[in-house]
Amino acid sequence: MLAKRAEPWRKTEIGALVVTPTRELARQISTVLESFLKNCDRNITQMLIVGGTEVVDDIAHLSSEGATIIVGTPGRLVDLVTRTEVGLHRALKSLEMLVLDEADRLLELGFEKSLNTILEYLPKQRRTGLFSATQTRQLDLLVRAGLRNPVVVSVRQNMEAQSISTPKELSNYYTICDPDKKLATLVKFLKEEAPGKKCIVFFLTCACVEYFGALLERLLPELTVFALHGQMKKKRAKILDRFRNADDGILLATDVMERGIDIPDVSWVVQFDPPTSVSAFVHRCGRTARIGHLGSAIVFIMPNEDSYVEFIQMNQKVVLEKTDLGYSDVQEVLSVARALQAEDRAYFDMANRAFVSFIRAYGKHDCCYILRTKDLDFGGLATAFGLLRLPKMPELKGAQDVEFEAAEIDLNSIGYKNAGKEESRLKKLEIYKETGHWPSNKKVIRAKQTVPWSKARQAVEERKERRAKKKLYRKKKQEEGKTKTKRKRKGITAEELKELEENISLLKKMKKDKNLSVDDL
Repeated sequence: MLAKRAEPWRKTEIGALVVTPTRELARQISTVLESFLKNCDRNITQMLIVGGTEVVDDIAHLSSEGATIIVGTPGRLVDLVTRTEVGLHRALKSLEMLVLDEADRLLELGFEKSLNTILEYLPKQRRTGLFSATQTRQLDLLVRAGLRNPVVVSVRQNMEAQSISTPKELSNYYTICDPDKKLATLVKFLKEEAPGKKCIVFFLTCACVEYFGALLERLLPELTVFALHGQMKKKRAKILDRFRNADDGILLATDVMERGIDIPDVSWVVQFDPPTSVSAFVHRCGRTARIGHLGSAIVFIMPNEDSYVEFIQMNQKVVLEKTDLGYSDVQEVLSVARALQAEDRAYFDMANRAFVSFIRAYGKHDCCYILRTKDLDFGGLATAFGLLRLPKMPELKGAQDVEFEAAEIDLNSIGYKNAGKEESRLKKLEIYKETGHWPSNKKVIRAKQTVPWSKARQAVEERKERRAKKKLYRKKKQEEGKTKTKRKRKGITAEELKELEENISLLKKMKKDKNLSVDDL
């Protein structure tokens, strides 16, 4: 479409804009697009605009080279389009094509405001392509707001017998394992299945990816472990490229990798935890068995989550086959995890952050009636995380019968390998020993205490009762003739007003003639 234009594209004109939810997907689209443009005889260029790079470099490239096609993420695009000195808003006036890839994911990640800002700068007369794997209410609203005369094109694959949402080349499994044996099960599984293959292991939170990445490097020294999550800034692209180009390895990731990313020859997808959204289950599995290749996926289920299997089969039309996996020595895995934390306090902090983030993310599941926080075995999970002790958190206050054996170690004796951090910690430790309070750099803002509904209601009733008593008291005094009557304010009489006017006129005369005295007047 862009190549058919009679006039050549100028440096200050943008013909197409592709918006994606993640940097990884934007880079992948940009790479594929570049291979097509090499064979294009027209002078059509493309540019990648994503976060994690210097914004001044993007501005310099736009000013000097320009681009016919822009591929980018919403955040960086809004940053550049709202800067008047860049001129991107003027270049977009010539736009002919807008592409929103993984549009439902764009809305899920909270980019609705950014998309609306971008749409304001685009011409109304344009072609818009909106691509999505799932249809949501938010997506329908976006279609109505951003598309003129929309036409729905639904692409479906013909399936046998029943309509399932995963390809026939994919083998889907689930295994039920106790919380305390969960990590030991993963270790044994990867030892047997990962050598010579590419595997992706999905975790629930960024903190879990960071911690288990460090731990699995110790537990599986013979395998290459990569860790990638959404909070990484500049390292994400390099890590993904290293894993994509590697012959084998294990990639630990969050749902930042669930959509659209094409990594060749992935043999296994492991879901260490069920994802927070139901649709993400299928998208995670979709990282393997791509383009006709064979692949396998497995999800680890705890005993309290067994009803999730039936739910996912009905809701997402996924056929799951049960398989029993063995597990490594639990005590050996636990000792390695605790030894890692004991040698550097940074790992101790990472373990606690991972555990806390997992418990809090678990409470935000779409399937909150099936996956309930109160049903979790906190002690077993703490063992799987290899914690030295249970952290203090609200979710554990009401928990009963938590079976967990804390490590016999003085936590204050664990230091940081980083000299600066350790020096700061030791200073705070001295203050703590003297005062009994751990100093903090942050000002403590005490949250407003919430009042139980019953007490709040009681306070309202007491106020009503006091008002009623006051009303009865005033009525009684009025009947007895003892009520206080307000004194009416006296008004100014005509004589007083006349005298005031005379005094004002005398004062004016004295100002005009300074020789006059009060006696003369």
